[in-house]
Amino acid sequence: LMVWLRRTTHYLFIVVVAVNSTLLTINAGDYIFYTDWAWTSFVVFSVSQSTMLVVGAIYYMLLTGVPGTATYYATIMTIYTWVAKGAWFSLGYPYDFTAVPVWIPSAMLSDLTCWATRRNKHAAIIIGGTLVGLSLPLFNMINLLLVRDPLEMAFKYPRPTLPPYMTPIEPQVGKFYNSPVALGSGAGAVLSVPIAALGAKLNTWTYRWMAA
Repeated sequence: LMVWLRRTTHYLFIVVVAVNSTLLTINAGDYIFYTDWAWTSFVVFSVSQSTMLVVGAIYYMLLTGVPGTATYYATIMTIYTWVAKGAWFSLGYPYDFTAVPVWIPSAMLSDLTCWATRRNKHAAIIIGGTLVGLSLPLFNMINLLLVRDPLEMAFKYPRPTLPPYMTPIEPQVGKFYNSPVALGSGAGAVLSVPIAALGAKLNTWTYRWMAA
């Protein structure tokens, strides 16, 4: 019974996080369409995606103890999101409406860290978490480079923006707007480590709950 319960809990977690990743991507991943706030939205997107990836990747990897499972987890999320992208496209939205995050390379770095440190949990959290946070914004800039004429797409399908009294007079001129990858990587690297620790702790909590 305990083996069955453990597996059920584990697969339920994977499905829940994969589905939520799809929803989060649809909300945070259409940064192309926030015409005045594209860079700001990209930074929010980078941080949200890197922390979300790392919590599930560490959980999954430490649960199995096998390097490679983080990449498998990222692949599951990617497939789910491509399905969601197809659903939006079938509703008449443009092909580029949802930017599918490039999760897999960052998850591979997480797996590589686990393997290189001989499955050291703390090294996986600190080094793996940092690498995921640093690399994800870099890989996701590929999304911006591949979108066909992003400016035209943005004006053709505008998203709701901030109310007038909150809109800056000169958008995209702020100190950090010029380098969304740098800001996303910096914030992502800092935040991904505690979130990775949470992912590791979820294993302990899960087993305690099942043993109760």
